[in-house]
Amino acid sequence: MLIETLASAGRSCFAAASLRRFSRSSAMAKSKFEYVRSFETDDTCLRNCYIVVRLDGRNFHKFAEQHQFAKPNDDRALGLMSRSARSVMEELEDITIAYGQSDEFSFVFKRTTTWFKRRASKLMTHVASQFSSSYVFYWKEFFGEQPLLYPPGFDGRVVLYPTNHNLRDYLSWRQADCHINNLYNTVFWTLIQKGGLTTTQAEDRLKGTLASDKNEILFSEFDTNYNNESAVHRKGTTLIWEKVRYSGVIKSAQFLQISVEDIPSMCPTSSV
Repeated sequence: MLIETLASAGRSCFAAASLRRFSRSSAMAKSKFEYVRSFETDDTCLRNCYIVVRLDGRNFHKFAEQHQFAKPNDDRALGLMSRSARSVMEELEDITIAYGQSDEFSFVFKRTTTWFKRRASKLMTHVASQFSSSYVFYWKEFFGEQPLLYPPGFDGRVVLYPTNHNLRDYLSWRQADCHINNLYNTVFWTLIQKGGLTTTQAEDRLKGTLASDKNEILFSEFDTNYNNESAVHRKGTTLIWEKVRYSGVIKSAQFLQISVEDIPSMCPTSSV
């Protein structure tokens, strides 16, 4: 009887001590230092808007030179960028469209996304970190035994677009930028590689020229029709989910690589 009483008392004391320890730890969770959270900025993205995260390579001119990228376009580098973007889309399925050219990629989250409670900082940092790590991870798949001398860096920004029209104009703007830059670079490096000019001479030759002038230089002097250049070089890369039917159920499971103007009506459905 005495042993049972002592055992019972011991259990009661242990339970009380545990309760006291739990109470103290709970109190610690709301300490006097809790106020520092008030300094955090509320960066929740506005509802019913497309969230676009755009990444740009940091100091990529130097990175390209040190890794001996082909001029004006290196298909290995462009392929690696697209593969890294695909990795981001596979990780964050609420990204419905991604567009990239040169050392940049834009990721479009659907209007209804609730990923990370729509916090801009969370979305941007997750996209940037996933893209950067994927770039390093898949390097050998595209560059073989050529060593990666140092990891690349990508900065990011978040922009909101309220309508389908705004979003389509954004993507068209980035594609127009791709066309302008690629046309210039194509002529510039053709003048150097085939025309024997120095970089300074090529720059002087192209000063004040219009798109028509650049096309004429390529065609008349180097027998090159710019329109026959690779569409990836001229227009960039657009990745979207392709809806595939599995056992009677439609799922977004595969990627289509298309041009911006081929996106059907900017996909204005509830899934975007």
